[in-house]
Amino acid sequence: MIDVQRLLTAYQTARRDLLAERCKKGHWIGELSGSALSTATAVSALSATAQHIGDPSRQKTCREFAARGVDYLLRSVNPDGGWGDTDKSFSNVATTMLVRAALHMAGVAEHHPDLLRRAEQYLDAQGGIEALRRRYGSDQTFVVPILTNCALAGLVPWREVRPLPFELACLPHGAFRFLRLPVVSYAIPALVAIGQARFFHRMPRNPFTWFLRRLSVRRSLGVLRNMQPSSGGFLEATPLTSFVVMSLASTGRADHPVTRRGTQFLLESIRPNGSWPIDTNLATWNTTGAINALAAATGDVGALGCLDWLLSCQHRDVHPFTQAEPGGWGWTDLEGAVPDVDDTASALLALTTLLNSATRAKHDPVHEAATEGVQWLLRLQNPDGGWPTFCRGWGRLPFDRSAPDLTAHALRALGAWRACAASAEVDRAIQQGFLYLARTQRGDGSWAPLWFGNQYHRAEENPIYGTARVILAYRDLGRMDDEQARRGLTWIAANQGADGGWGGVFPGDDRSDGEDIPVGASSTEETALAVEALLCAADDPQFGPALEAGVNRLVDAVLGHQWRHTAPIGLYFAKLWYYEKLYPLTYTVSALGYALRRLAPSKRAAAAPVADEPTTAK
Repeated sequence: MIDVQRLLTAYQTARRDLLAERCKKGHWIGELSGSALSTATAVSALSATAQHIGDPSRQKTCREFAARGVDYLLRSVNPDGGWGDTDKSFSNVATTMLVRAALHMAGVAEHHPDLLRRAEQYLDAQGGIEALRRRYGSDQTFVVPILTNCALAGLVPWREVRPLPFELACLPHGAFRFLRLPVVSYAIPALVAIGQARFFHRMPRNPFTWFLRRLSVRRSLGVLRNMQPSSGGFLEATPLTSFVVMSLASTGRADHPVTRRGTQFLLESIRPNGSWPIDTNLATWNTTGAINALAAATGDVGALGCLDWLLSCQHRDVHPFTQAEPGGWGWTDLEGAVPDVDDTASALLALTTLLNSATRAKHDPVHEAATEGVQWLLRLQNPDGGWPTFCRGWGRLPFDRSAPDLTAHALRALGAWRACAASAEVDRAIQQGFLYLARTQRGDGSWAPLWFGNQYHRAEENPIYGTARVILAYRDLGRMDDEQARRGLTWIAANQGADGGWGGVFPGDDRSDGEDIPVGASSTEETALAVEALLCAADDPQFGPALEAGVNRLVDAVLGHQWRHTAPIGLYFAKLWYYEKLYPLTYTVSALGYALRRLAPSKRAAAAPVADEPTTAK
């Protein structure tokens, strides 16, 4: 009951639009959503710098940019009096506390008493500081920075801010995994800067602790300086950089090189509408995702002209941030990126496709890069058989522990490049990875991912994304007959929405007060992910009705010009929500392309790349 011609037309439309999003250099940059959370932290950081810096010109500039951010925040308040991470997000206690602090630090609180009164009412209804602590549990990576920001604004006493042992940053990096730090591996800059701010504003009573920390100030600042990229932005991330800047400025170090470079990063990354995104861009992640999506129909993407660019994004030195060894890829080509499992796996899969159209002179460089990438993945596998984000064996906090979506991606990459390492070593890693996936599958058949969420889900998880991504690992490794794969597919089919798509409100959920996504409505991103997973069992009549409805829903969205609407399903560090302009395009091209391969193989020739496709657009 799927109209093959409509399917082909929808695919060609989606493919054309995705190709048109390339930059002039031939790769994809994308566009992250503006973020009230990021904007609030940037406003606080620039306000703190303006208060403590001696240069009148820079002081004026910081205040002017902070004022632009304030205007954006005033326009972004939700009807309930709180703020969400994006303009499509529910209010949450973390962002609302940060916006309130920003308005105070910018010196405009007295001009907006009604707005702040409603914010206070929202925070009181949520439970205030205790609600913030419940949101993040034992992970202090974001709780302590938020409370530090509030303390700098005079809204909470410093005793509420947990002291961070910044002196531990002076130890060798290899010791961190044994110290059970209260922050995750990427947060060492925050550990140093915020730890020093807490030390400066509320000295410890223990004389030994005071003496040890006093001796560690200069040396830990040196560690911080060595970790800062030339752009000034730690991880290219506005929140992390802002917390470092405001903390150091508050201790009288507004003119310190780290603070000055961090401030410059903030000044250069503001959007025209006065907002800041959570990160500069996800260029590498978006490019490899687009390449892999374009290959779904035929396995070929033609001469895209971005092979050299992708090879240049591979990290060739030990990374100063996490001490990661060479061989991995980060999420962007900018210096602040850190190599991670998800991006390395995606890059390796993209290289398998780009190799098909590469000249023979490029074969050796591609194989060398792939070999280093495979070895990098093998070294990062955790003892539990899964893969973490950045660092092997660091701890149990979010973003450092193993995760099903990361593990599935790594397995696909290893399967694609088996010949780049000793077969026994790769086979053992793959076996352990699938055992991990079997252990982490939930009783209902789903898997929960680490880097994506659904704000309508009670636990703010996105099992659609997680389960769909894991199913692709079973597909690529020829294990679709495994019990785990069938249970996952059954869960996806059972959680289809009434409109034929996936996403929106989950069965039994009552979080239905959002205006951007009506009750029960699906998202393009999640529908495309679910469809691609169900296509892995396209010949199974059990999943036929769900697959047919899902494909038709996606085709209707494209032909009806509704498919580019974004949903805030992305989760950045510390549960920060975002949406990305390219996600609905990339996921749709991948799903429709794979649908042509499985359901209409005779149309694959019409889906193949053509010689006159534009190589640049923007």
